[in-house]
Amino acid sequence: MAFPDENTLLKVTQGDEAAFAELYNYYKGPALRFSMSLLKDEEEAENMMQDVFLKIWIKRSHIKPDHNFTSYLFTCLRNMAFDHFKKMEKNELLRKNYMDAMLTASDDEKEEKERRLHVVQKAVEALSMKRKLILKLNIEDGKSYQEIAEFLRISKNTVKNQLVKAKQILREKVDFATT
Repeated sequence: MAFPDENTLLKVTQGDEAAFAELYNYYKGPALRFSMSLLKDEEEAENMMQDVFLKIWIKRSHIKPDHNFTSYLFTCLRNMAFDHFKKMEKNELLRKNYMDAMLTASDDEKEEKERRLHVVQKAVEALSMKRKLILKLNIEDGKSYQEIAEFLRISKNTVKNQLVKAKQILREKVDFATT
C-alpha cells in the first residue's frame, strides 16, 4: 500500500471515508505495534488504537495535510497511553485508599468491640457474688431458672429477680460507659 500523501489527507479532512480507510489500513499495523510497546497488553493496545483513529475521524477537520501525519498519529497514541497510565495509577491509588480505609475500619471496630467487652467484664465483676453466680449459671452454663433455683436452694422467683437486677445493672453500666 502506498504512503498516504497530502491529497489523501485532504480527502480525509473533507469526510471521504474511502480515504480514511486507506489511511487507517496503512497505519494500523505500526500504530498497533507502537501501542503494544507502550501498554504491553494486546487488547488495551487494540482499543487505544481504535480510540485514536475514532478521534482522528471526529476531528478530521483539524488535520493539516501539509504537516507530518505520522508524527501527529504517534503523538496522539503516546498521549493516550500516558492518560491510560495516569488513570490506572489513580485507580490503583483509589483502591489502595479504599483497602486502607477498610483495614482501619476493621481495626477500629475490633478495638471498639474489645473496649465494650472490657466494660461488660468490669460491670460483671462489680456485681455481688450471688448475682454473678446466677448470671454465670444462666448465661454461660445455659441453666434454666428452675435448675439454678434447685442448685442454689433458693426460690425460682429469687433467681428471676436477681437476673433481672443483674441485667439492669449491666445495661446501665455499659450504656453509661459507651456514651
